[in-house]
Order: sequence, then C-alpha cells, then structure tokens
Amino acid sequence: MPALPEPTIPAGHVFFFGLGYTALRLARRLKSAGWRVSGTVRDAGKAVDLAAAEGMDVHVFDGAGPIAREPFGGVTHVVDSIPPTEAGAPPLVHHRADLSICPTLRWVGYLSTPAVYGDRQGGWAREDDAPTPGSVRGERRAAAERAWIATFDGTNVAVQVFRIAGIYGPGPGRNPVEALRAGTARIIDKPGQVFNRIHVDDIGSVLLSGMAHARHGGTYNVADDEACASADPIRFAAGLLGVAPPEPIAFDSADLSPMARSFYAECKRLDTTRIKEELGVVLTFPTYREGLADVMARRDRSSDT
Repeated sequence: MPALPEPTIPAGHVFFFGLGYTALRLARRLKSAGWRVSGTVRDAGKAVDLAAAEGMDVHVFDGAGPIAREPFGGVTHVVDSIPPTEAGAPPLVHHRADLSICPTLRWVGYLSTPAVYGDRQGGWAREDDAPTPGSVRGERRAAAERAWIATFDGTNVAVQVFRIAGIYGPGPGRNPVEALRAGTARIIDKPGQVFNRIHVDDIGSVLLSGMAHARHGGTYNVADDEACASADPIRFAAGLLGVAPPEPIAFDSADLSPMARSFYAECKRLDTTRIKEELGVVLTFPTYREGLADVMARRDRSSDT
C-alpha cells in the first residue's frame, strides 16, 4: 500500500466528538505526527481503556448532557462524527457557547452523509446541488450541516462538511472479506441499485487535506471513483478468498432493518471532482478492488506473524 499522506499543517490540538472507527484511525495518524489528541466516547469504562491504550485525553459524552469537565483548552481543530438527534447536533446542543468562545479554535470538520441528497434514481449528486433529503436521517444531517456552518459565520473559524459514502476498511465487521469468513455476508438483489464506498484511511486523508485547505462552508463528497451494486465487492472478496459468494436475496423479501431499508430506497452516484481539484486528494484506494486487496494483504501478513 502506498504511504498515507502526512499532515501538511503545523501540529495542533484536535478534539474528536465521537472516537469511533473512522475518527480513531485519523486520531492515531495525527498523534503520531505530533498532535495533541482529545475526544469523546459514550461509556466511562471505554474512556478509561482508550485513554490508557492510546495516550489520548478521553471524555465521556453521551449526548444527553454536557461533558463534565472543560475539555476545550487549546483546541485548534474539532471533528464531529456523532449522528444528530431530533434536538440537533449533540456538540452544538450542549457546547455551542463553549466552542464559540474558544480562542484557539480554527477549524471544524463535520462528518455528514450523502443521505442529504435523497434519491437521485442513479443520477449524479454534486455538492452544489440543493439537498433534498428523503428520510429523517437525511433531514437531520442537512440541518446539522447548516447549524455548524451558521455557528461560525463571520468568524475566523472555518467549518467544512464531509458527506461520506459507505465506509469499509480493516477489522472484523468492517468489510466483505471478514463478512464472508464470518458467514454473515449477504447479497441484496435490487436491480439498478448502486452506491459509492470509501476506505476509512482515505477519509482521513481527505480530512487532513481539508485542514490544509480550510474554506468556511466548503462541502465535499467523500467517496471512491466507482459507484456499483452491493454484490460487486462481495463477489470480488469471494474471489480473493477462493470461496463461492452467497446466493442473492431479492430486496422485497430481504429481512432488513428500517435504516438498511431506507438506505436501499435511495440510489445515487457521488461526484468527487471537488476533493481532487480543490483539496488535491489522490485516493489510495480509488475502488473497492484496491481496498479489499489491501484488507486481504493485511490479513495474510497478520496470519504469518
């Protein structure tokens, strides 16, 4: 795998609202580059374990109330990956005033979703298109995008919005290779349905490029270069493993969660010209093929040790 891009800005203090899968991988990259890293998790026990394992300042924040102790001293960058609720983006619900008066803050990255576009019936979705969400999830995300940008209008803080496609990467439950090995992979057959994906480490590279090219109100599709059917990566992964792919399940008869069913109700292709031309991003994994081949190579190396 090619070396991942390093930050091109001076090290600062980054605060992650939600140290989940995507955020934690970026947090580790920044910490190794000399940044101070802080963030939140929902559970007190996990906060203790993560702080000990990663050497980060970890706070408990479940969205029901503010963080117990002042966490924003010296913070220069904020990343919000927490899904919004009916009340709005939890960091703004509970800490809008604190963040607004933080004298060191320079940049906010809000991790949103293509659900803000609604269904485009397989057509292209571009950042300058007016959001037309067709789900509660999409409506809440669009509202959170607007709220973050409005909070810092007219200030020296740049807010950028990143609409992130389907995330995959190394780790159990994070990719079709592991799903096939676990016997949980399913091919949901809905003719004409396509969507984009993005490798978790390419998300980190896009965010780093956003920090280096800060533009208040900048909005970006974060996706790979190939929208395709859900079956395609699973069949490719099956080929890597030398196993048969699962038989397709018709969408109408599939047992899907309400969120999964709403996901399949929308079909779009994400245009990614802006991350390349404005942010200068070169994806390490431009399609699922490169990404899953890397996942497989990591597994092979791990099994050899």
